[in-house]
Amino acid sequence: MKITFVGGGNMASALIGGLLSESGDTFRIAVIEPAEAQRIVLTERWPVEVHSAPCAAALDSAEVVVLAVKPQQMREVAHSMAAFLTGQLVISVAAGIRSQDLCRWLGGHRRIVRSMPNTPALIGRGVTGLALFDASHTDDRALAERILKAVGEVVWVHDESLLDAVTAVSGSGPAYVFRVMEAIEAAGTALGLDAEQARRLTIATFLGAAELAARSDDPPSVLRERVTSKGGTTAAALAVMEARDLSGLFAEALAAAARRGAEMGAEFGSE
Repeated sequence: MKITFVGGGNMASALIGGLLSESGDTFRIAVIEPAEAQRIVLTERWPVEVHSAPCAAALDSAEVVVLAVKPQQMREVAHSMAAFLTGQLVISVAAGIRSQDLCRWLGGHRRIVRSMPNTPALIGRGVTGLALFDASHTDDRALAERILKAVGEVVWVHDESLLDAVTAVSGSGPAYVFRVMEAIEAAGTALGLDAEQARRLTIATFLGAAELAARSDDPPSVLRERVTSKGGTTAAALAVMEARDLSGLFAEALAAAARRGAEMGAEFGSE
C-alpha cells in the first residue's frame, strides 16, 4: 500500500516511523514537503520518496493521503492537490479543519477521515480521535485505524463535532499534564528537594499512576480513595484542591479548549 504524506513535520514523522517499524515493507511511503532542510532530514532518516510539491507521481498512485500541514495552510494545500486525487482516502490530522470544508477545497472529494492525534504519538504512546465524514465509506474506518494505530490507541466518535471535545481532552491534554508536573516539581523544590529529585519523583509518580489506572478496571475515583486515608497526608492535600474547586477549574479549562476548536473550524473554513 502506498501512503502519501502532505507535510513532513513531527506528526508525519511519528506516523512514518510507526508504520515502517511495525510493518516492514508493507507500506510504501511518499512525502510532499516544501522545506528543503526537512526533505533532507526525511530522506536521511526513512526509506521514503520525497517531493517538494503536490504532483501526480506522489498522489495519484497513493491509496491513502495523510494531510499533516498546519491548519492555516490547509486550504491552499488542498486546492493545490485536488486535481491529483482519484478517489483516495484522505486523512486529516490538522486541528480545527472541518471535513465539510476540506471536502469543498478538494473539489467535492468525500473519502475523508478527520483525526485528532496528540504529541505522545512521537513515542508511539499517543491516542487519536477519529471521525468518518461520509458514512457510505465504512471500509475506510479499518484503513484509518490501521494507520493511526501505528502511533497508539484510537477512539472513534459518531459525530465530528465531538472532535472539539477530543481536542480538549487528549489533543491538548499532554500540556495540562506537563503543567501539573511543572507545578508539583516546583512545590517539591520549595519543600527542600533538589531539582533532580523533584523531577524524578514527579515523573515516576505520573508514569506509575497512569500505568496503574490503565491496568485497573476501577475508575480513577476508586483508585484515589485507596490512596487517601482519613486524616492522612493525601487527604490534607486533596482538601486544599477541593477547596479551590479543582473539578470546576478543569471543566472550565476544557470547555475553553473545545470552544476554541469550534472557533478555529469556523475561522479556517470561512470563504
